[in-house]
Amino acid sequence: MPRVLSDTDVADFRGRLCEAAERLFAEKGLESVTMRQLASELGVSPMTPYRYFKDKDDILAAVRTSGFDRFADALEAARGTTEDARRRGAAVGQAYMNFAFEHPHTYRLMFDLGQSDEGAYPDLARATQRAHSNQSAYVRDLIEAGVLEGDPDQVGQMFWAASHGVIQLWMTGKLKSRDEARDLVGAINHAISRGLRPGRS
Repeated sequence: MPRVLSDTDVADFRGRLCEAAERLFAEKGLESVTMRQLASELGVSPMTPYRYFKDKDDILAAVRTSGFDRFADALEAARGTTEDARRRGAAVGQAYMNFAFEHPHTYRLMFDLGQSDEGAYPDLARATQRAHSNQSAYVRDLIEAGVLEGDPDQVGQMFWAASHGVIQLWMTGKLKSRDEARDLVGAINHAISRGLRPGRS
């Protein structure tokens, strides 16, 4: 008779399985990872993961949900460090880069992979929306403070495109170091900001 699992047991195994999946998905690609491989990584029977997740896509959704929530946590914490809009923007930008540098596997799964049936995972939809909202919240601060002008969602996407593009260059070895990546993002963001200052149009 199978052992009755406590909520703590379930949460612990789900967490370990997601950690293994995050690494394997990032290293081998989604199509190359099987439930059997994930079970092998944890030293359990091939059927064990099915006690916790419906299938591989279910695991991927859980991994990405956790990633987006952790990412949003980092951006929200950075935004809350100061009342000054400019410093807030700088803090959020640093938090974005730090997250990508410190959690590259997570970052790739969040932004490089999609799921055709994301609507089937409400927690993932919520976490994704939360992360995207935080990528424009600091821009709203800058606009309300009179530092920039424009549509906050569009401007937020501009800054996001700059940061994401540089991160991709770093991840693929096109940039030599994290410092070079930070400097490049800073230069691009400065150029964007200069063009969005009030009275420039």
